[in-house]
Amino acid sequence: MRVLVVEDEQLLADAVATGLRREAMAVDVVYDGAAALERIGVNDYDVVVLDRDLPLVHGDDVCRRIVELGMPTRVLMLTASGDVSDRVEGLEIGADDYLPKPFAFSELIARVRALGRRTSVPLPPVLERAGIKLDPNRREVFREGKEVQLAPKEFAVLEVLMRSEGAVVSAEQLLEKAWDENTDPFTNVVRVTVMTLRRKLGEPPVIVTVPGSGYRI
Repeated sequence: MRVLVVEDEQLLADAVATGLRREAMAVDVVYDGAAALERIGVNDYDVVVLDRDLPLVHGDDVCRRIVELGMPTRVLMLTASGDVSDRVEGLEIGADDYLPKPFAFSELIARVRALGRRTSVPLPPVLERAGIKLDPNRREVFREGKEVQLAPKEFAVLEVLMRSEGAVVSAEQLLEKAWDENTDPFTNVVRVTVMTLRRKLGEPPVIVTVPGSGYRI
């Protein structure tokens, strides 16, 4: 899942990003509304965690722009105000969910994951394919009933492949969905991660390489 965190309190923004990355999400971070508009014009995000009171461009205007573009991106709006009227206004602007500060980080994760499931064809919370069972919420993977321990990026790659439901996923798509924008697009990190993931999942191999196209399960 690719997430953009937009928050002008840099310590909070970086803490949120670090926590989401530990949950095997690819996260970009910006600290003002103008930078947010620049990022959504370049990258495809599943979810934007958007502070409402932003410098340069207000969070409301960022949210409106996402709606105007017709993007499938879901918006989780954050605010220091817990007033019902503010929550209603934020939802009417186009936000998909609303979370007042301070918040429990576990709730933030749950809301981001719930919104992420709504950006594409609805899929069950637990993904199953080719003898593999993947639970994004618990960050658990089982093959034929045996638990498989994966690093965050390995988990992220497997989740993208599982969500594709047998379709071929290119290395570029994996890079976009599982890594942030600071990753060198010419790196071999995707190939290396897929190789490690194959080894950990065991025999017989379930990840198929489609020459010149990508990977599929």
